[in-house]
Amino acid sequence: MTSLDKPTDHGTTDQGSPDQDADSRAVTEAALFEAFGGVRGMVETVAPGLLFVTIFTINKDLHMSAIAALAVSLVLVVVRLVMKDTVKHAFSGVFGVAFGVVFAMMTGNAKDFYLPGMLYTLGLALAYIITAIAGVPLIGLILGPVFKENLSWRTRNPGRKAAYTKASWAWGLILLAKCAILFPLYWWADTTQFGWVLIALKIPPFLLAVWLTWVFLAKAPAPIDVFAEMEAAEKAEKEREAERRQA
Repeated sequence: MTSLDKPTDHGTTDQGSPDQDADSRAVTEAALFEAFGGVRGMVETVAPGLLFVTIFTINKDLHMSAIAALAVSLVLVVVRLVMKDTVKHAFSGVFGVAFGVVFAMMTGNAKDFYLPGMLYTLGLALAYIITAIAGVPLIGLILGPVFKENLSWRTRNPGRKAAYTKASWAWGLILLAKCAILFPLYWWADTTQFGWVLIALKIPPFLLAVWLTWVFLAKAPAPIDVFAEMEAAEKAEKEREAERRQA
């Protein structure tokens, strides 16, 4: 068992001082903001679909709507590149829009623009739930590197693992509820109605899931900084090696 896997008493320690709790909450907020893209990430998620349904509502032109949605997603990537900012959220948006455009163009049905995203949401919901059941909650795999704890929470920080499990259940059930609304509408509603409902459901479920994640993690033990541990171990090893040479 490596030092990074050895159980510790992090999950059973008492809560820290108010200042430590405040610092923990601030770190959690910053990490969630980074992991999920913040306000700009939400804009990049909503803008292409909003433009698509707006143009289609006005002129019912599938090609113009699809091209406009793809164009704005590419513009968002360019803006990120110009500002030398992380492009992972914008790039994921481009791929999602591109798949939607391909589906819609192939079938000639404008509603199919949204189908890849819906299938992705369903798959993601199942992934959150299955990994939570398996004891390797997906939200922990996503946020572990952001908190510099990697997978240490699995064996060394049981309180944190429990928080990640709760958060993964929350994400999975919220996304499943969203799918339970959207898939019937995909068959029953017309393209315009469906598009506006989908846009309306873009942000609120996401914010609810992020808020619940913040609630669970803010009450959990602090993350174990495995990078700092490795640096300290490496420094100690160098000091011992230096002492041996001097002896």
